[in-house]
Amino acid sequence: LLTCGDYASGTYNAMTIGWGSIGRMWQKPFVHVVVRPSRYTFQFMNQYDSFTLCVFPPQYQKALQLLGSESGRDGNKIARSGLTPIASQLVAAPGFDEAELIIECRKIYWQDFDPAHFLDPKTEELYPSGDYHRAYFGEIMAIFAADARYAGERK
Repeated sequence: LLTCGDYASGTYNAMTIGWGSIGRMWQKPFVHVVVRPSRYTFQFMNQYDSFTLCVFPPQYQKALQLLGSESGRDGNKIARSGLTPIASQLVAAPGFDEAELIIECRKIYWQDFDPAHFLDPKTEELYPSGDYHRAYFGEIMAIFAADARYAGERK
C-alpha cells in the first residue's frame, strides 16, 4: 500500500500498488514506485515530499483490493477499508497499524514515462488511454517491522 500526504493534518490518500522496485541509487537505499496521473494519489505524490509503503498479512487482502480499486475522490475509502492509519516516525505520510512492514520514504526524484523509450512494443498496450505513469524514487529513511509493535515500539 502506497500512502502519501500529511498524517497530522489528516490530508492523505492510499492506493494499492503492484509495480515498483527496491535497491540502491545515488549511494542511498531507495524504492521506486509508479502512479498514473488519473489516480487521486497522484496529486498527493506531487504535493508532498514523503510517502510510505506498507506490506500486510494475507487477511487484509480485501481491504487492499478496496484501496486499489476505489478512488479517495469519492469518499473516505481508508475508513471503509477498516485499516488504522498511524503517524510515521520520520516522515509526514502515515503508515498503518495492521501492516507487518512499513517503509518510510523521502522523495528524491520523479520522471514521467516517455513512450518513445519503450523498447518492447507490447508495453504500449498497457496504456490504451495514454495515461503514462510517473515514476518516483524515494530514499528509504526507515523500515519498521510489526513484531516490534508488540514490544511497544517499532524497530
